[in-house]
This record gives sequence, structure tokens and C-alpha cells, in this order.
Amino acid sequence: MDNTALLLKELTEANGVSGHETEIRAAIEKRLAGLGTLEKDRIGSLICRKAGTAKTPTVMIAGHMDEIGFMVKLITKEGFLKFIPLGGWFDQVLLGQRVSIMTSKGIVEGVIGAKPPHLLPADEREKVVHKKDMYIDIGATSKEEVEQAGVRLGDPVVPQARFSVLAGGKTYLSKAFDDRVGVALMIQALEALKTESHPNTVCGVATVMEEVGVRGATTSVEAVNPDVAIVLESDIAGDVPGITEDQSAVKLGKGPTVVLFDARMIPNLRLRDLLMDTARELALPLQTSALEGGATDGAAIHLHKTGVPTVVLAVPARHIHSHSGIIHRDDYDAALKLIVAVLRKLDGPTAAGLTA
Repeated sequence: MDNTALLLKELTEANGVSGHETEIRAAIEKRLAGLGTLEKDRIGSLICRKAGTAKTPTVMIAGHMDEIGFMVKLITKEGFLKFIPLGGWFDQVLLGQRVSIMTSKGIVEGVIGAKPPHLLPADEREKVVHKKDMYIDIGATSKEEVEQAGVRLGDPVVPQARFSVLAGGKTYLSKAFDDRVGVALMIQALEALKTESHPNTVCGVATVMEEVGVRGATTSVEAVNPDVAIVLESDIAGDVPGITEDQSAVKLGKGPTVVLFDARMIPNLRLRDLLMDTARELALPLQTSALEGGATDGAAIHLHKTGVPTVVLAVPARHIHSHSGIIHRDDYDAALKLIVAVLRKLDGPTAAGLTA
């Protein structure tokens, strides 16, 4: 694996569900060391401030470090763990999946279970099992055994999934591409700017708690106070069975996406066009998407003070919000080239022209 694959492996395999980002934050902080001045907001988002040839404009490039997971909410007397979701989960993808409970004594492994179909009446076997009827089984037979293992109420629960390079070598499988792929782009963009001139101050931000309501973006944008913002995200690849072109025409391997619309933000049109024009100039593939049922950190960032011109640049991923997703390396590489090229263009007059 090359440096990019190793970075994605390191970031995706690190644990950090919403509100419990200690492990992933440490990994990111280590990678950002030496790339700029490091800061932190008071709920844990990381900010790396890299000065260019001009102090202004300030450009915020943000990816969220948290991943979806769960929290232990009840330990039954028989030794099973009831849980609540941290972030959005599709009930159908949960049963039979292995998880790690992050306890004060270390990792405790378990599996998500429910009443077996053999014991269900015929009319219930075809119905979806809901999260409220599931539990986590760590192999205990009593509440006391669970407590002796170190599990406590409030402990975070993380999906188990290792990083793998798939057949052909250009597609990667792992948990947490939403949004460790955006964090990786932020880190590598700052690395590229070590040797490239840029007429602005770039603030690379790894936000916390995006999956539970863009909380880290809400606080970190106050610390950065940007003139322009580019949110780096994962997007939904629509090239799997059952998705029609009008639902999503985004395909793996056909380039990153610029998001034209989501449930909480319409991008700044001139900034959107700057990304699209730059992609054409560099002959980089670029797709478009519209997320009618989702949102990003841009929801909070673009409403900061009197408004911040904001756009979302994303890497398509299959199976997001499940235990494992798939991305294509060509999409990632094109996104990195595009973000660095745009950062080099965002001087004072260009930034001012976005809202003129």
C-alpha cells in the first residue's frame, strides 16, 4: 500500500463514534503535526491553521472525524446490552454484525442479535427487526459478568471492520469512510500546500459529532471565522442494484461529486462553478449529486454570522451508514487534485467575488 492507502487504513480503523472521538482525534493530530498551527475548540474539533502568502481570505476545509455507532443504555439481568444509535442506522444492516464496546478496561467484543426466526410465528418472520428489539451479546450470562468485563452504561460501541484493498487494487473496503475520507483529503491537501504557494490562510478542520447534528462544525466555525468553506465528505454511490438514475446517477470510479443540493444547504453558486470550471481546466472527472435526505457540516458553516460561501466536494461511497463501505481510489485522487487547485485560486478578489 502507498501513503494514501496507509492513511485511509489508519484513519478508518481508528475508533471514534460521535461524542467519543479520543482515539481518532489522536491519530489525526499526529498526522497534522508540522503542517500548521494546531488548535482545538472546546468540544474537541481539531483546527490546523496554515498561512500562505496572504493572511486573508481564510478558507476552511472541513471533514468530520466521527463515525456512526452506538451507546450502551441498559444491561439486562441476563447479561445482554441494549443500545441507542449514534448517527443514522438502517435496521436491516445490523443483525449478526460484530461490534467493539470501548470500556475503561479496554475493548470488549460482541455481536448484535435478536430473537431467532425459528421462534417467530410465520407472520412475523418477514418483518424487519427494529433496533429496539435487538441487543448486543458479549457472551455473558449475567449482569454481574458484564460489569466485571468493564462494560458500563454510556460506553460507546463501534462497528468492527478492517481496511481491505479489493480485487483490481483500486477499490477499498472499510468502516467509517463517512467521513474519514474527507479527513484524509484535508490532511493531504495541507501536506500538498507545504510545497505549493497559496494566496490565503487555509484552516483544515476535523470536526466532531457531525452524525448527531453537525455540532463540531457549529463550534469550530466560530473559532475559524472563515471567508470561504469547502466541506469534504463521502457521497452516496448510486451504481448498485435497485437505484434508478433519477435517484442517483453517481458512479464509483467516475470522479468525485459536487453536491448541488442537500436537505440543509444549497451551495454558493459561484464557488460551485469555481470547482466545476477548475475540474474542466484540469481534465478531472467530476460528478454532481443532490442529497434530498441528508446534510453535512455545511449546514452550520454556511450560516455562520452573516453567511459563508460554502460548497461540498465528496468522494462517492457504496454502502455508507453500514459496517463497511467501498470507495474508488481514482475518485479520491481526483478530489485531492481538485481541492488543492481550488485552494491555490482562492485569493482575496476571488473570495470577495463569490458574494459580490
